[in-house]
Amino acid sequence: MQQTSGRSADSAAPDIKTVIDEESPFPPIRRVGMFRSLVWLQLGWKDFCASPKVSLFYGVCFATMGLILTKILANVPQYLSAMSCGFLLLGPLLSLGLYDISRRLEQEKSRMLVTLFSMRGRWSNIGILALVLAVIMLVWARASLVVFALFYNKGMPTMQGFLSQLFSLSNLEFLAVYSCIGFVFASIVFAISWVSIPLMLDRDTDAITAMIISTVSLFINVPATIVWALMIVGFVVLGFLTWNLGLIIAMPVVGHATWHAYREIVGRHSDKP
Repeated sequence: MQQTSGRSADSAAPDIKTVIDEESPFPPIRRVGMFRSLVWLQLGWKDFCASPKVSLFYGVCFATMGLILTKILANVPQYLSAMSCGFLLLGPLLSLGLYDISRRLEQEKSRMLVTLFSMRGRWSNIGILALVLAVIMLVWARASLVVFALFYNKGMPTMQGFLSQLFSLSNLEFLAVYSCIGFVFASIVFAISWVSIPLMLDRDTDAITAMIISTVSLFINVPATIVWALMIVGFVVLGFLTWNLGLIIAMPVVGHATWHAYREIVGRHSDKP
């Protein structure tokens, strides 16, 4: 059974459908249009403008983490490459405070600084997902080094012209293998986390259920999630290319937008007839 649905606060587009399975214990999932992520970004920008100080605080934290990684791993660029991609893998968890800001704006609550303690009372649920993401990141880091050792045919790259060395036409085999393996890890993380963390924050859902709902939501919205994932990657890459300064704005906006993606994608049990 399908019925048109959407958020009451922001006029829902006609391409949002609620997919209802009356026998399922899980909440209904909405199917959205392919480019709905543009609306999420717009709503994310509105939240950023509504709470600029706290959002910028989180943005500065992201930029600082990127800068610290660059400095610490300056002499081992192969590790820098792995950890930069790992930054993407842990991004959904690190954005927890940004989700809470959007949640509080939606509920017209003040005291935004308490978002620093948004995990309070949810340590067990979110902690399980954090452990899963940490294990995936560690496995990715090891896989990244193995790919470098097996397929990078010019020794380890140096920081001088790192990207030009990495993306040289003479390294096509390395790029193909590295991209494929990175895509597998990124897809797994994106599938289990793109709406699960906001869901756990909002409804205190257990980690396993949240990851299942997140994965099902992805398969129901494959075109929309592909566009959304590419946008996130684009923002992060742009942030790195601007010496991490772009992350100050990009990451808070993406974090807020992710909250609105969750609110539109995951319905409530009350939606069921």
